[in-house]
Amino acid sequence: MTRSFLPLALAAFVLAIVPAGAQEIAQRPKISVTGEGEATLTPDMAVIHLSVMREAATAREAMDSNNEAMRRVIGALQESGVEDRDLQTSGLAVEPRYVYPNERNGEAQPRIVGYQVTNGLIVRVRDLSKVGAIIDESVTLGVNQGGNISFTNDDPGEALSEARKRAVEDALSRARTLAQAAGVKLGDVLEITEQTHGAPPPMPLGARVMRMEAAADASVPVQAGENTYQVQVNVTFELDQ
Repeated sequence: MTRSFLPLALAAFVLAIVPAGAQEIAQRPKISVTGEGEATLTPDMAVIHLSVMREAATAREAMDSNNEAMRRVIGALQESGVEDRDLQTSGLAVEPRYVYPNERNGEAQPRIVGYQVTNGLIVRVRDLSKVGAIIDESVTLGVNQGGNISFTNDDPGEALSEARKRAVEDALSRARTLAQAAGVKLGDVLEITEQTHGAPPPMPLGARVMRMEAAADASVPVQAGENTYQVQVNVTFELDQ
């Protein structure tokens, strides 16, 4: 009977001393700082959101008209060198259009007067010199909505690594300054956590795309600029007093 209780007694003893050790670690003097680092990278890819919207008396007519325009747009994109992997349908909507009762139309209840079909397309353009011409040609062939565009990088790993290094260096510098001011020395690193911020979100070009119908003889002026990748690290150091 005594033997059967021995493992339980040992387990209870181990559990009893673990909280004490954890409490000792928690009571060690320490300092936490936040370091920031960033790196820039020239974009090598553009992501464009384009949509074709068509209206007709019936859903079938609106769909047929939309399909025809979207096929022309996709065909032109493929001919310009955009690969199939870089073309992705982003949404398809078929919606009725209503006329609602008011004092002037004499309608007794809402009535369907037509249908609207919208088909969205996400296009990744890897040759940035073609972005303006692609937007212009797409509008000529039937795109009449959308236009959001973002410039990104296919592989931002190098920039992120550089931003991480700078963030850690910044954290170390801040910690040393604080420790020196407090008259203590930095000990071992106890914890590091990271927050990463990538390239900026897409910028809307919808108004510009709509105006291109009146200026189809000129490509859309586009500037890629630079992408900034930011990293924040939270570093906790032990202090040697």
